[in-house]
Amino acid sequence: MQLKHLTNRKPVTFMAGIILLCALPAFCMAGTTGGKDGIIAIPFGKKDTILYYMNSGTYTVLFSGKPVIREAAAVYGGNVTLESTVDAPRKYSVASINDAWGKGKLHSIEQIRNDMRMQQLFYVYPGKSFFFVQVKVYGKNVAANFISPIYLSEVIVEGAGDKRGLAVPFDNDMWVRYNARPLGKDGYISSEVTALYNNDNHQGLIIGSVEHTVWKSGIIVSGGSQPGLTAVGGFSDSVITHDKIPHGKVAINDTLCSSPKIMVGMFSDWRNGMEEYARANKLAERPVIARWKKATPMGWNSWGAIQNKINLDKAKRVVDFFSDSCKGFRNAEGFLYVDLDSYWDNMMKGGINGDVSALQEFVQYCRSKNFKPGIYWAPFTDWGKHDRKVEGSTSWNYPATWTRQNGKAMDVDGALAMDPTHPATRARIVTYINRFKELGFEMIKVDFLGHAALESDRFYDRAVTTGMQAYRAGMEFLDSVLDNKMLVYAAISPTMATARYVHMRRIGCDAFSAIDNTEYTLNSTGYGWWQSSLYDYIDADHVVFNKETAGANRARLASALVTGTLITGDDFATTGAWSEAAQRLLQNKDLLSVVKDGHSFRPLEANTGNSGVVLFIKTIKGATYLAVFNYGNTGHKYTISPARLGLKGSQWKAKELFSQVSSTITGHLELHIPAADAVIYKIIR
Repeated sequence: MQLKHLTNRKPVTFMAGIILLCALPAFCMAGTTGGKDGIIAIPFGKKDTILYYMNSGTYTVLFSGKPVIREAAAVYGGNVTLESTVDAPRKYSVASINDAWGKGKLHSIEQIRNDMRMQQLFYVYPGKSFFFVQVKVYGKNVAANFISPIYLSEVIVEGAGDKRGLAVPFDNDMWVRYNARPLGKDGYISSEVTALYNNDNHQGLIIGSVEHTVWKSGIIVSGGSQPGLTAVGGFSDSVITHDKIPHGKVAINDTLCSSPKIMVGMFSDWRNGMEEYARANKLAERPVIARWKKATPMGWNSWGAIQNKINLDKAKRVVDFFSDSCKGFRNAEGFLYVDLDSYWDNMMKGGINGDVSALQEFVQYCRSKNFKPGIYWAPFTDWGKHDRKVEGSTSWNYPATWTRQNGKAMDVDGALAMDPTHPATRARIVTYINRFKELGFEMIKVDFLGHAALESDRFYDRAVTTGMQAYRAGMEFLDSVLDNKMLVYAAISPTMATARYVHMRRIGCDAFSAIDNTEYTLNSTGYGWWQSSLYDYIDADHVVFNKETAGANRARLASALVTGTLITGDDFATTGAWSEAAQRLLQNKDLLSVVKDGHSFRPLEANTGNSGVVLFIKTIKGATYLAVFNYGNTGHKYTISPARLGLKGSQWKAKELFSQVSSTITGHLELHIPAADAVIYKIIR
């Protein structure tokens, strides 16, 4: 697809395979007319202003008096196309609001054309360095699958430095990566949110949707010295969102089409901005699941090494290992989760309603050792992929539940997607979840949730017209059946939309023991750490030591510690190098204390493109924690200034947590990290 951007007025080609609800409408931007009567000044923040040009239907955003977003328009693409730039009378109004962000003002610019009314809405709050922008269209037959409150704007990126644009993936499937791309080169499309920032001074602009129950949103950034920017509701893509058809159409009673609310903010530290953005999402769409108030989860998952060989005997021997040989590995409340992943059905006969005595014995054995039993399930996928009855349903077979695009059942990652709104899908959820609760499981890992967010030719519930509406319906139903009886952990799942429904989410895809797995994970954590402010916890996936070098094992464990939780994954039913590594590393009290607060480390330097971040920082009760990684096959020297770490003074005490070696730092910190290794320092005055 080609998009016309104001930066160069020429077509700019973006990622192959993109499908939007319709071809993006093209139009010429009318020139603005000078004079006070033609401009509405909308103040927000401390010294920030939106200038709306009533003569052209565009707006410019000034932060601290400097234009950053210039000549943005709004576009709606339904049966007809409406552009805010058309020559039609505009009416301005302002009203007071008091919402989740406090007291503010709602500024509205309204146009009427062809019996349709378009509103551009600006939500602003005093003292806040961000605002929200939205478009609403009223009329008859207004259902549309493309709407943009920020269309074909120009972003002005001033000053020198290492300027980056962050591409965020829609989900964490298929080992997808974040990409902190150099600005000024190729354009990119980011799912839901992007950050345009200067890595040298950390200043950055955040643009992102805070609503995810109706639309899939895309943030489109063009190349060039002054990038073009478009934020759209109605984004689907064969690679990014796994959709082969356009986004579904959206309307309320077919008389109102409302865009997602887009947050726009400039921050002196873009990392603060991303964390603010994460918190804004929790305010915009309140959690459905109850907040997790217990200690940071820690434990073991069977997919790390045992995988399809899991059985009752192996599971009990893993419990014995932690109970007898690794007594120092516990969370702050003194227990662990022991989680049976895929192939737990090796431990039942005759299906979920058959002989589950082995599962029941596992649950009882865990509890006898003061551990909490966990289970795994994928509620919206059919791995069998053949015609048979759906569990819990007497009248439906699986083919009736399959999500179809262009008439074909959607096969993603080897499993067929199931319609979250179908009564048989729901009957199956009731059957499995109630069985898990009856057996006494206290944790559930839910996987392949993205299958529930796919667009569809049609859903069983005809009121549902988009993948995100289906996702909301499916996840809200799942949570209603779970009834806050378990710790809910999401594995493969949409990045932004899942936070309302789970306590904990895996930041990336499967990761095992090798150093390149650690690097992959820390690409996701390094650029997605801010999700720690969105979810109760994010997780680095099971930590597997296997037979790796001591350095690679340190790096693998450190990848979990900087992410914020700790789930292990070796085959502790047998004895090997991994057992000794676990006893040595998992019982280090200083290391375990790092995850006590459950929060991720931040990237110290965020300029590694689509590779893993190597420098991470976190502050806990006045102490600065610095994690440094070397993913390469040769040693590397790092020189870090105290100012970059936010340290004040001229001398500090440091303790390296793996080696337990203490030292004194004066001046720059110089570290020599061996190949495939990592260190974590605790630094205090």
